[in-house]
Formats: sequence, structure tokens, C-alpha cells
Amino acid sequence: TLKNGPGVMQVLGLVLAFGNYMNGGNKTRGQADGFGLDILPKLKDVKSSDNSRSLLSYIVSYYLRNFDEDAGKEQCLFPLPEPQDLFQASQMKFEDFQKDLRKLKKDLKACEVEAGKVYQVSSKEHMQPFKENMEQFIIQAKIDQEAEENSLTETHKCFLETTAYFFMKPKLGEKEVSPNAFFSIWHEFSSDFKDFWKKENKLLLQERVKEAEEVCRQKKGKSLYKIKPRHDSGIKAKISMKT
Repeated sequence: TLKNGPGVMQVLGLVLAFGNYMNGGNKTRGQADGFGLDILPKLKDVKSSDNSRSLLSYIVSYYLRNFDEDAGKEQCLFPLPEPQDLFQASQMKFEDFQKDLRKLKKDLKACEVEAGKVYQVSSKEHMQPFKENMEQFIIQAKIDQEAEENSLTETHKCFLETTAYFFMKPKLGEKEVSPNAFFSIWHEFSSDFKDFWKKENKLLLQERVKEAEEVCRQKKGKSLYKIKPRHDSGIKAKISMKT
């Protein structure tokens, strides 16, 4: 997760550390305790003096080579939430979900009223099993609808707590941070990070292969068996030993 994922915390820690290092000597900017999320998508645009690589590519390389024991291996895990998941989250609107749930509640109430009308005009012999089934359906539907409302409320609360955790403030004129504003930043950063992450993992794999090939070449250059000198054991050898 964004708040508790160890990989996320390590990556953000590196961003802060390298940012402070680059701003070293600047008392105002070189000793920061944090940074705004809006800088994350900009890391790929910060280039080295010879323009050969970006700050983001260096952070990815440093993370894999110093924090990930499985770097360059098949079991290496991406440290950030997947870009596709973040994109889908950025498309979410709490207002739309709340609107849908209100409509669902209204439709359920209308269904209950219509069922009551059917009960009134139906004879006892034709009442069942329709009435029993409808009553069970409506009871369960109300339980499910209430559970969805509670789930949405809890999700909304967790989202606001997450935005507050990262000190993200709403845009001018908005009451709160929107999922689109928050997750779009993470989506772009995660996408850029993953591009470099794939390239660096491939490079590490190639380095491992070269190292393994070099070890094999060195072993082939050395004799794996010690050849003992041959000693004659025949009659001629015994006679020569006596003389």
C-alpha cells in the first residue's frame, strides 16, 4: 500500500536523500524533512551534467542494487503499486458511487411498495411463494445496500487519511483532494519508475550472466584434477632401486 508498503517507503526515502544531497550547501533546501508529491513525476526530467541519465533512473538503479536482494532475478517484485491499478483508482469519483447508492436505495423502496400492492390484490391461495420470496429478497437487499454504504464511507475516510498522510491539499475551490488529482501523480510516477525498473533488471540479469560465464572460463583454464607422477613398479624398477 502507499502508506505502509516497505518498497514505497524505501523509494520515497531515496528521493528525499538524493534531493537533499543535490541541494547540499543550501540551508533552506538541502536539509528538507519531506517533499511534495507533485515532484515525483518530474524526477525523470532531472538530468545528469552530461545528460546521459535522469535522477529517476539513478534512484531505480540504486534501489535495486542496494535494497532488493532479488534484483535481476525472476522473483524480483515491483516495489510500487501497479500503474494500471493506480490509473483505475484515479478514475474513481466518490460522488458517482454515492449517487448510485442513493438511487439503489430509492429503487429498493419503490420495489418494496410495489410488492406491497401485489400482496393487497392477491388472494391467499396465490400469495405464496411470491410474498415469502420477495420479503426475503428485500430484507437481504437492505442488508447488502447498507453494507455497501458503510464500505464506501470507510473507503472515503481511508482515502482522505492517505492524502493527509502525504500532506496533499485540495486545489483552489475544492473541498477535498480528489482521487484523480492524487492517484494521477502516483500513476505517472509508477509508470516511469517501472520503465526504468524493467531496464535495470534486464541489465542486472546480463551482468549476472557475464559473471557466471567468466567463472566458467576461469575454471576451464585450470586443471580440475591433480595428475600424480607415474612410478614404475616392474622388475626393472625394483632392480634399479637396489643398485
